[in-house]
Amino acid sequence: MIDRARLEAICGQAGAMALGQWPGGGHALRHWSKGAAGPVSDADLMVDAFLKRELTALLPAAGWLSEETVDAPDRLGRDLVWLVDPIDGTRDFIRGRPGWCVSVALVSAGRPLVATMVAPARHETWSATAGAGAFLNGRRLAASTRMELAGARIPIDSLPKAEADLVAVAKPNSIALRIAMVADDRADLLVTQRWGHEWDIAAATLIAREAGAAVSDAHGQVLRFNKREPKDWGVLACAPALHRAAVDRWGGE
Repeated sequence: MIDRARLEAICGQAGAMALGQWPGGGHALRHWSKGAAGPVSDADLMVDAFLKRELTALLPAAGWLSEETVDAPDRLGRDLVWLVDPIDGTRDFIRGRPGWCVSVALVSAGRPLVATMVAPARHETWSATAGAGAFLNGRRLAASTRMELAGARIPIDSLPKAEADLVAVAKPNSIALRIAMVADDRADLLVTQRWGHEWDIAAATLIAREAGAAVSDAHGQVLRFNKREPKDWGVLACAPALHRAAVDRWGGE
């Protein structure tokens, strides 16, 4: 269906373009605020334009949904749609921290088929194909298999008192990379309790699922993509045995 090697090459080029403007590499960067939507930079827009051109050429029949492109409603009538966050974790990117990535997913009938995430400041390329497993730099991933919620590792800056039974681990700004931590058994649990956009999580949730993690929205419902309003209430990725307990604990709105 798709030239997987070409897709990864395109995403690798996008990552290299972003790295070339990353302040952590000593580069100057122009950035500004989108208000409630958070920060954006010249690098976000440059990478977005590059990916839209190259991915559209790779698969002309696919629609397009990206954080940095005005939404085109015609995507709703397409069988295939690219979901793209040109730089997920822009706050870390702007601050010169490595917790950001380029996130690309191809979605069909509401479900991700193919995913690639490139985190060049961390020397990481994550990938997955539905039904064929997930990989980090060519190594097959196996998600956390923790059986008990108490003691579970969660990427978070600091634990509130109500979550004192969990274990905090280092948290990248990118939600995609935090989900991927569960896929690589660097964390046992990732949960958010807020409205989030599809482009933030489409690629990472496929990677986590193909690595064996349980993935849903915060209420425990199946995530569907390319919706008219491309948002979900929370995301939950965890070791399968933790899913029911996690939904019971954090599933309230």
